Amino acid sequence: MSEGSVRIDIWLWRARFVKTRSLAAALVERGAVRLTHQGRQTRLDKPSRVVHPGDEITFAIDGRVTAVRVEALGERRGPPPEARALYSPLDADTSEPGLK
Repeated sequence: MSEGSVRIDIWLWRARFVKTRSLAAALVERGAVRLTHQGRQTRLDKPSRVVHPGDEITFAIDGRVTAVRVEALGERRGPPPEARALYSPLDADTSEPGLK
């Protein structure tokens, strides 16, 4: 993993889309996360896959599809305002995804 990337499970947890890393890992292993990196879309199957700033992530939690662009990787799981700075929504429906 390079310095400009982070594991998808860690990023989902830092961005506060899931409450724990193990829930993030289960989400990825279930095949519910798609990554678009350099114009190529891939369904992620392992939580160790990495994301980079500029990548687009689409995932489904509780029947709701969320699509975001990775803006930053983050250093920690911070408060909600810090977590929202890690991504920008791609759809009007994802303007305020539920933060956990």
